[in-house]
Amino acid sequence: MITKVFIVDDHYMVIEGIRSLLQHEKDIDWFGHATNASSCLAFLEHQLPDVILMDINLPDKSGIDLCKEVRERHPSVFIIGLSTFNQQSFIQKMMDNGASGYVLKNATREELMEAISAAAKGKTYLSDEASKTLHKTSATDIPVLTRREKEVLLLIADGLTNVEVAEKLFISSTTVDTHRKNLLAKFDARNTASLVKMAMQFELI
Repeated sequence: MITKVFIVDDHYMVIEGIRSLLQHEKDIDWFGHATNASSCLAFLEHQLPDVILMDINLPDKSGIDLCKEVRERHPSVFIIGLSTFNQQSFIQKMMDNGASGYVLKNATREELMEAISAAAKGKTYLSDEASKTLHKTSATDIPVLTRREKEVLLLIADGLTNVEVAEKLFISSTTVDTHRKNLLAKFDARNTASLVKMAMQFELI
């Protein structure tokens, strides 16, 4: 059975890397790619792949939200979450929103093929790392932060605005806003108040 595979990712190197891994597989029909949620949805109005490899972090919409939207509009399309984030909250939300699997971007060709094959048959596939993470208790799911994210987090906790944080760290306020959004995503926090509260619970501040 030939499986039509589509990928949604905003990094061209990731797209090309996965395409090169799969292009010689006789059971795979490379169906194309989209670099954001809107172009993915537009493509699906005209053609439907069997399986979508979907990045969690997209420029215009969370892959988690896009997963739910695609599954509601096109229930015949199976989705595999594709991410560098090996965090329980991300994996759980993707699965809750209808994903058939979750694979990290360091996956081998064999893992990708297993995931695609399972999804195409309506089965669930989690890479070994994702499976272990999903079955950990949430208390151990402490986000891993970069040095700069920790600096931004501490200043946010002190009540500084994006502009004030930018002045303190000698970076642009746009960069601060990006760090803030990444922190909200990593903590799965709805707003700054809950971000700070969770960071305190994890003893990161």
